[in-house]
Amino acid sequence: MSTVLPSLALRKDPQSDLDEGKLSPTVSVATLGAPVELEASRSFWRRPKRELDSIATQPSVFDDPVTLEVYRPPPAYENAHRFDPDARWTWREEYAIVRKIDWRVMLWAFIMFFALDLDRSNISQANTDNFLQDLNMTTDDFNLGNALFPLCFLIAELPSQLISKRVGPDVWIPSQMVLWSLVSGSQYWLSGRTSFLVTRCLLGFMQGGFIPDVILYLSYFYTKTELPIRLAWFWVSNYVAALIGTFLATGILQLRHVTGVAGWRYLFLIEGILTLVVGVASFFMMPPSPTQTKAWYRPNGWFNEREEIIIVNRVLRDDPSKSDMHNRQGLDLKLIWKVLKDWRLWPLYILGMTHFIPVTPPQTYLTLSLRNLGFDTTQSNLLTVPSTVLGIIMLLVPCYLSEIWDSRTGATIILQLWALPLLVALYTFTEQTSQWVYFAVVTLITAYPYVHPVQVAWVSTNSNSVATRTVSASLYNMFVQSGTVISSYIYVSSDAPLYKKGNGALIGIAVLNLVIYAFTYFFYRGLNKRRDRIWNSWTPEEQQKYLDTTTDQGSEKINFRFAY
Repeated sequence: MSTVLPSLALRKDPQSDLDEGKLSPTVSVATLGAPVELEASRSFWRRPKRELDSIATQPSVFDDPVTLEVYRPPPAYENAHRFDPDARWTWREEYAIVRKIDWRVMLWAFIMFFALDLDRSNISQANTDNFLQDLNMTTDDFNLGNALFPLCFLIAELPSQLISKRVGPDVWIPSQMVLWSLVSGSQYWLSGRTSFLVTRCLLGFMQGGFIPDVILYLSYFYTKTELPIRLAWFWVSNYVAALIGTFLATGILQLRHVTGVAGWRYLFLIEGILTLVVGVASFFMMPPSPTQTKAWYRPNGWFNEREEIIIVNRVLRDDPSKSDMHNRQGLDLKLIWKVLKDWRLWPLYILGMTHFIPVTPPQTYLTLSLRNLGFDTTQSNLLTVPSTVLGIIMLLVPCYLSEIWDSRTGATIILQLWALPLLVALYTFTEQTSQWVYFAVVTLITAYPYVHPVQVAWVSTNSNSVATRTVSASLYNMFVQSGTVISSYIYVSSDAPLYKKGNGALIGIAVLNLVIYAFTYFFYRGLNKRRDRIWNSWTPEEQQKYLDTTTDQGSEKINFRFAY
């Protein structure tokens, strides 16, 4: 885990809080930051057991009177009135509040992402209903549309983040959803290649920035340790959307035989209307911050004063940098350029571009491949269900492993190790290969370990400031989308139906990714060791002087350690 090393951290004795009346006499007082452990080992699915009435407040720079002033939240920070360096709370209180946040904040984030993926994945289901033939298009036209969408998505990333940072994600995210739902529903009236490409571009522009916006919003409520697991469930909505979308499509596409109008037209229209409903509701379901949940339609808010104090202080103790900007403070071009020049994050950007490429073409062409194998519309849609269900499991596993192993590299490299032998098998297939053998291998490839949530959290953790995190999240996602653009041109019509050249290229990229992951591991490990040598060579007075006078920001600080 990355961390910021405090200098002269003076731990306040929790017993003094008891004497001052800040804790109930019934609370079992334990050493601050060292909760009573009832179980030495960590369960795979559950957090380690703790004495629920022991102190949950973790040690931080706020425990030292000197570093407290260095990291004290500024008055402009929207939650500054709830900051209290002397606040203490129990694990029982913290667990209850986290559960409440899960139900009220995380669940709605899940629903919003579900709506996004419902509109992103329906093009695959439309392909099973003669979509290309109805619009007189070829697979090359389809590839162009699949390239334009992420390209426009990429272009919109940073501008979207700038708007979101200025007006607040609670305003911009619902606005995005309403805009793209209108474009998505309008695909009912597609008439050919030109209108298809135009709507692909518009959807990319409208949806760009949504994911990093939501992740930034979630970081207001969760700690660095909690966020990767929540992001795993956040991306589960991707698979849930594919699963539910498959069954919806199975019924909706049959309308072709009832009304005489292509079923894919109804698919775009109905799912666009569903997204519009979620978008409008999001204006009411997204409070600006943990301390701004009251509104005319929610007069009592979601949290009481005690709960707000715990939410704010536990997040700031975990990451003091989260108070360095308020949630309506915009970014300037100078800062953006500074983040672009931060070479310490470049390995993660490169991985963002390349790590998905080995599995993307087989996934994009899954339904088309199934139709080419002789399966009909309904069969082709339903045969995607096994890879979707298995994919949910393979999404959660890396995210839990990243915390169990405390290794981002170890948890993310498994995607390449999973894909490589399967791609080799796919490369050996001939036209005589059984359609069910092909189906089994492609299903396993498309059910790959979805390590993206871990890598998103990895970039966020290694950014170490709200401003840097905002820009780096957009840059990372831009690199991911650029990888999608590259993937769109690996399977080409001249290489159909076996795509031998394309699969050979995918094998080469998977091997390259293994090398990049190894480099990234030793890169961050080397940076941390160098900083350890410098930091430990200083006296406590020199460390304190550095903290008081340094102009270094974010991950530039000598006392910051990178996750790897």
